[in-house]
Amino acid sequence: MEFTTKLSDTMNYLNKKLDVDGNFDLVYRTFYVAGREACIYYIEGFTKGEVWQKLMEAFASITPDVMPPDAHEFSKKLLPYSQVGLVKDEEAMIKQLLAGISCLFIDGYDKCFTLDCRSYPVRGVAEPEKDKVLRGSRDGFVETLTFNTALIRRRIRDPKLTIEIMNMGESSHTDIAVCYFKGRVDDKLLTTIKDRINKLHVDALTMNQESLAECIYPYKWYNPFPKFKYSERPDTAAASLLEGNIIILVDNSPSAMILPSSVFDIIEEADDYYFPPITGTYLRLSRLIISIFTLYLTPLWLLFMQNPDMIPDWLRFIRLSEEPQVPLLFQLLILEFAIDGLRLAAVNTPSMLTTPLSVIAGIVMGEYSVKSGWFNSETMLYMAFVTVANYSQSSFELGYAFKFIRMMLLVLTALLNVWGFMIGFILSICAVVFNRTIAGKSYIYPLIPLHLSELRKRLFRGRLPHKEKQS
Repeated sequence: MEFTTKLSDTMNYLNKKLDVDGNFDLVYRTFYVAGREACIYYIEGFTKGEVWQKLMEAFASITPDVMPPDAHEFSKKLLPYSQVGLVKDEEAMIKQLLAGISCLFIDGYDKCFTLDCRSYPVRGVAEPEKDKVLRGSRDGFVETLTFNTALIRRRIRDPKLTIEIMNMGESSHTDIAVCYFKGRVDDKLLTTIKDRINKLHVDALTMNQESLAECIYPYKWYNPFPKFKYSERPDTAAASLLEGNIIILVDNSPSAMILPSSVFDIIEEADDYYFPPITGTYLRLSRLIISIFTLYLTPLWLLFMQNPDMIPDWLRFIRLSEEPQVPLLFQLLILEFAIDGLRLAAVNTPSMLTTPLSVIAGIVMGEYSVKSGWFNSETMLYMAFVTVANYSQSSFELGYAFKFIRMMLLVLTALLNVWGFMIGFILSICAVVFNRTIAGKSYIYPLIPLHLSELRKRLFRGRLPHKEKQS
């Protein structure tokens, strides 16, 4: 429906359509501008009251003889506000109203004035809990989209940085920002991503970025390795943009989705660049080696325990000190599930009780489970290392991918012994080698296909490239 010049008809229609009597937070107010009746619709909690107070003062000074004949002239001459739009149909007006934009109608004009004077409830841009760094900036993304784009703009002051706004969800109408750097981005991938978002028809993005990721790239469920990198750090997002990546921000989500992402991209962290090259290289290589250890340590130890004759002399100390009361496979699997149970319990535990309960759980479950015969002390030791080492990299998705592969290796090793470990090892390698990024490239590029100069950059933190200005 398109609006008419008769305000009473427009108000009667909108009041029924919006159910203003049933929604306490949907407010409308009538007043007069130069003798003409006017009405404003807005959502309580989204609007800056001081802005409308100033506008009301400006409207009170308008006389009938200066009123222009059309809405466009009125917005230019008599509406003292910068972010003003004109809408002529109710569908577009309702969509903007429910997004927090105030809508003004004046009798005699057949268009709606949309004024973006939103004030979202927000939290501070504090350092994210997960993506902490030893050095560097301490701000992080929040749930408000405009704040997140501002944090990126603050770091990249270049007109080639483009941030396009899109909308998705039949009911939620969630705002999605697609950010890229012109001249560096893969244009073919960018077009593909935008086309997929535009063609999607879903009711709502109930899980924010995860819902969007599953919609735009429905990859095979049996390969657990993540196709996207998530970061709550604006400096990481800005660096990725300068490298030619695409950043997707979703309203109500405090993290950026970075694509395309290979396994080397996901393992990288901001600390690699906030320290000198030699320190950054050490941190990066340590993280990579520790991640490999978390994947193969317990399956390899289980293989040695099943074949004691394979243990070399210099590793004799890894043998069990006592006979296991519970088969080692079950011990390791029980601990895998128990660790996740403790992690979930820590999430739901009040913050003031997290530390004491963690200490109690560690002492009771660690000490007494060994004394009771449920677990061997060696099993507890290796699983403790795997658990702590999982936090050496910040990606939850990659950590769980390693966990699922590790559990598959444990089961195959227990069932088929040496052959089982070899089959599991080959499957784990294939899961990475035959994986593809969202751009269709190798998941472990530049290792496959081999590109030595790029591989050196991935493994070793080099100096920032620079050149002196010509005087």
